[in-house]
Amino acid sequence: MKRLLLVLLLIAVVAGGYWFYRDLTTGPKYALAQAAKAVNDHDVATFEKYVNVESVTGSLVDQVTAQSSILGMLNPASFLTKGALGLAKPQIARAARKEVQHFVETGSLEAAAESTPQRLVKVSMAGLASKVVSPESSFKGVKYVNEQGEQALVGLEFTQPKFDTTMVLEVKMRDRGDYWQVTEVTNLGEMLKHVARLEKNKVFGGR
Repeated sequence: MKRLLLVLLLIAVVAGGYWFYRDLTTGPKYALAQAAKAVNDHDVATFEKYVNVESVTGSLVDQVTAQSSILGMLNPASFLTKGALGLAKPQIARAARKEVQHFVETGSLEAAAESTPQRLVKVSMAGLASKVVSPESSFKGVKYVNEQGEQALVGLEFTQPKFDTTMVLEVKMRDRGDYWQVTEVTNLGEMLKHVARLEKNKVFGGR
């Protein structure tokens, strides 16, 4: 009986070690670490392995289009209607993909935002993202990882010194077999609305 318990315990330890090792080398956290390393190394090819840029930027454009009413608060100099954004969506999506690639190449959100060509409807995904994760922000850590079969939702927590708070960006990831890949940032629209409220409170609360 004791031998059986020892065998079962050994199996549990080995199995646990395997899943722990698997999480470190192929899990969602590992994929995010590799994507971050790719940005640090300015390696666009590796970044695009772990981040589906087309899918991510497409979902971001959808969220911005849906939340067009807050763009005036975030960028007062440019009044945009939902209709104008909808018509310009393909153009914005293409520009957003170029911004992401330029960000990986340079490591600068500001440079990425400035790299977008002049156009009738100018909406910078990098510029909007910097409203949530500013240049002064720092990465606090992974808030949560919820794996659901071949998909996972991961919360990434950043400081936001401007408002003395933290923000949690949620990314959706998909298991591609031997690696995980980011396919969507699920809550940028909600975070932009939150930032707009904080901006408004800061302006009117200080009077």
